[in-house]
Amino acid sequence: MSQQNPVFIPGPTNIPDRLRLAMQVQTLDHRAPNFVETFAPVLEHTKRVFGTTSGQVITFPASGTGGWEASITNTLSPGDAVLVARYGMFSHRWIDLCQRHGLDVRIIECPWGSGAPANKFAEALAADKAHEIKAVLVTHNETATGVRSDIAAVRRAMDASTHPAMLFVDCVSSLASMPFAFDDWGVDIAVSGSQKGFMLATGMAILCVSPKALAAMETAQLPSTFFDFRDMMNANASGGFPYTPPLQLIYGMRESLKMLFEEGLDNVYARHFRLAEGVRKATSAWGLELVAQSPDLYSDTVSAIYVPDGFDSNALTDHAFNAYGVSFGIGLGEMNGKAFRIGHLGSLTDVMVLSGLATIEMAMADLDYPIELGRGVAAAQEYFRAGRATPMQSAA
Repeated sequence: MSQQNPVFIPGPTNIPDRLRLAMQVQTLDHRAPNFVETFAPVLEHTKRVFGTTSGQVITFPASGTGGWEASITNTLSPGDAVLVARYGMFSHRWIDLCQRHGLDVRIIECPWGSGAPANKFAEALAADKAHEIKAVLVTHNETATGVRSDIAAVRRAMDASTHPAMLFVDCVSSLASMPFAFDDWGVDIAVSGSQKGFMLATGMAILCVSPKALAAMETAQLPSTFFDFRDMMNANASGGFPYTPPLQLIYGMRESLKMLFEEGLDNVYARHFRLAEGVRKATSAWGLELVAQSPDLYSDTVSAIYVPDGFDSNALTDHAFNAYGVSFGIGLGEMNGKAFRIGHLGSLTDVMVLSGLATIEMAMADLDYPIELGRGVAAAQEYFRAGRATPMQSAA
């Protein structure tokens, strides 16, 4: 398989050469006095991507799952109640993690393809007169279904019930690709990772923590060692780590932030919307349907697309890989065999997305899908031509 072909999975994403080179550094002393000159600005500048001035950025050598674990072990105690809706594979996995830690997980079941049910959260919180619920957990961008939830609406529901619960948000596949407003949305912990919008290798969990969540550490009794906020913050205060840090990722993160700010965050978000809309135009032209139930739920980083009845989405993604050397997202959980996913986030341009659309279109034609070859690509081309293209700056 040609290693030049981009991937169209919703993460890990394509790594620009500029970031590969930034991570290709010789071993350095992370306890040397000059390490703080590299690391401290990374923590400070990442606040801008989260949309916060009051939050504390904390990183761990882990994927987003490690960030989930850090969020609950530092703020909650065994038996504490958390409220969470299940509407995709990643909300399901966060539920599973909480249950394994002995939390009282109160689940609101929702159809896959729907988003966070702010109204049902409001009802559950209003009924919780004893304030047993300590946190509400929300997946901002459900990668399995291509659904973006309205976090501001969830916060409004929490405020309307005057409930003191904290708000934890998984923004792994949305941060640095779609707008995120930590302060304005009243988020208490946001969890992300290095391998999606930041365009880096997997291996860094990136969290933003509010003063309210930091205060919750005083009463939290779940055990935490590797993911201990205090240990990390105490070491970070002097520019260090409590253990060996992922140096290459830190250097990569420094360069990733430079790239995002050079392009301009608003331009980054506009580019992701444009790429996503091109994919949506192609999907419509193919006569296929998105898993997301309505336009207000459409994700700008990943589109989950139903295959027609009688077809197997896994056979489609396998064929695209085997025949053309290009990876697309498989269907996860309830979407297994029913839908494939096109990731359109990170280091991508209009032209790169067109190559992905052409590839999956060829794969569908090979497997006798009821589509007209070239129609989806043409629809995306017309959309991209009609708008002003702003290719990603310094992507090479």
